[in-house]
Amino acid sequence: MPRVKSSHNSPSKNPAPQGKSGFVRIISGQWRGRKLPVKDVEGLRPTTDRVKETIFNWLAPHIRGTRCLDLFAGSGGLGLEALSRYAEQVTLIEMDKSAADQIKKNLAALGSSQGQVIQSDAVSWLQGPATPFDLVFLDPPFRRELLPQVCELLEQRGWLAKDALIYLEREKEMADLALPASWQLLKDKQAGQVCYQLYLRDTKNDAAV
Repeated sequence: MPRVKSSHNSPSKNPAPQGKSGFVRIISGQWRGRKLPVKDVEGLRPTTDRVKETIFNWLAPHIRGTRCLDLFAGSGGLGLEALSRYAEQVTLIEMDKSAADQIKKNLAALGSSQGQVIQSDAVSWLQGPATPFDLVFLDPPFRRELLPQVCELLEQRGWLAKDALIYLEREKEMADLALPASWQLLKDKQAGQVCYQLYLRDTKNDAAV
């Protein structure tokens, strides 16, 4: 995968109103402007359009034809946006059954057969047989300390292609996050209390932190 020019500059998903269902909007690509329903699930924070637009501006030269993993899919907004922008295939992992079912309905509404929704706990799923992905979205529930274990499993168990890109979204107060040494920080922005970052897996440096 081509390298992204580095720019160190770092939501996020705002809680849906209690008792109400919201929607996500496809920003660009073949389904531009489509609004898709989102289940009201505790802890679900659909990424704001402003942040999502920044992410996909970063990824624009690289996303077509990629195999993507949306590991904490939630609303499915990131994975569906990737499909709209002509990713080859997207696997969406979501633990909550109602949220996973809604993503399946949204894929059907879009007429897409290139998205696979798996209802599973992300950590358990990563311990199964691995297929390398070109692009991985990591936007886990906040304050559950999931990222260190998930990042290690991605790196150590063969889930990442040679020059994979990894998008990571985390709470601002998580200052000391140990990541694999082969992950090179390319982009780093902040929106409110949320940091969002893009990493390149640099296989020339494969020592783990």
